[in-house]
Amino acid sequence: MRFTNLLKSIILEAQEKIDFLIDTYAKSKKKKDGSIKKAKLTPKELSILVAADPETNLHNVEIPTSDVKELAKVKAGPYSPWIIKRYLELNQNTEIPYGESGYERELKTLKDRFMEDLYKITEDLKKFDRFKSRIPQELRDINKLTPEKLYDIVKDFDITIATTTKAERKSAPVHPGGKLVFDSPNLRVVEITDKGNLGKEAACFYGGNQQETRWCTSAPGLSHFDYYIGKGPLYVVFDPSDPNVSPTTGLPVERFQLSFETDQFMDRHDHSIDIIEKLNGPWKELKQVFKPKFARGLTTGGTKLTIDNFKHGNVGKFVALYGLEELFESLPDTLDEIAISQKSDKGQNIDIKIPASIKRFKNMEVILLDNCISSLPDEICELKELKFLSLLNNPNLKELPDCLNNLKNLAFIALTGSPNVRIPEWLKKRGKTMRKDDSNGNLWDLEYDK
Repeated sequence: MRFTNLLKSIILEAQEKIDFLIDTYAKSKKKKDGSIKKAKLTPKELSILVAADPETNLHNVEIPTSDVKELAKVKAGPYSPWIIKRYLELNQNTEIPYGESGYERELKTLKDRFMEDLYKITEDLKKFDRFKSRIPQELRDINKLTPEKLYDIVKDFDITIATTTKAERKSAPVHPGGKLVFDSPNLRVVEITDKGNLGKEAACFYGGNQQETRWCTSAPGLSHFDYYIGKGPLYVVFDPSDPNVSPTTGLPVERFQLSFETDQFMDRHDHSIDIIEKLNGPWKELKQVFKPKFARGLTTGGTKLTIDNFKHGNVGKFVALYGLEELFESLPDTLDEIAISQKSDKGQNIDIKIPASIKRFKNMEVILLDNCISSLPDEICELKELKFLSLLNNPNLKELPDCLNNLKNLAFIALTGSPNVRIPEWLKKRGKTMRKDDSNGNLWDLEYDK
């Protein structure tokens, strides 16, 4: 063996040692300035990730464990560093930039889903290891693969046939554990609500016992179904006219599973789909079917509406699908605060039209519209209780309704980042303080007395 290959082998073996992984990822480090650098992983996280490597020898250690002494007994397999690296890379995959509101929440969601899907990575690594000789040479380096690419490479190996019989398929086009809630020539929707064995059997059937799909809810013997069905119904969508069907379940090969409560909308490969694009396009027939699902929980406590992204979250999706006018009609009269911003979708020019129906919120005290409008309706002047109006970062906003001068409770207007607004004379006269941003003479904050 050449010296370089030997050295590489020694390094790889060192990486496989659990003590090296513990020291690298699960221990805090003292910096030169005396401060403490937080560990990248908790011992519990590390134990779960290492255990997902099919080559790991647990030596009867019960996983997960937070006991470092117990964890030190484990002999980590060669794929453990790769799994850990993929997990730590999740902080680069968030749509919300680091430091912005919602980043930590989104990162936690990504990590939870990664942990939930670890058993899939384990199965894919088994195939990768077993069939490596049949994989093209340029695809054999695990360190150059993502979990998605790994799946694409091994998905056709060792496919097991699902167990549903032909008689069952003929007598039960809709599984007894599911309910047909929509049926047209090109779209069929089955709803699964049963939380018991019947519902589990239906989830396994429509997922092809996880051989025809990658849905964790259809994996026999696993508890993921219990988690998702505990949150709310599962919906399976497919085209009944699709001639490309599975020979085992008789279902179209292409199918989708939707879980509104967990905000997960997946194709058969368990890859996320753009639900807005689907419902505004080929699934347009289903917009009204799923409208109640998007409409749930539109406000906080019936008094506050918050939209910080027009692609994510129930409210943002509702607006993208049904429009702001319909959203406002669905809100309670008790609303007293509206906060709408668009910060996360880079490069998108969002311009929403605040509907005239805003006037019905007689208790409205606070309105924040950040980077999302080019005009305001005159009906906003009918909100007699309005005290705070923030119109930040709206470069296309040209003017304010003059009737705002009639709102005697209005105490503050913020226009920072909206440089093209014509400042009316009444506002200048009522202004208590005016602060001009030296970096751009058109940026203003205006605060004024009643």
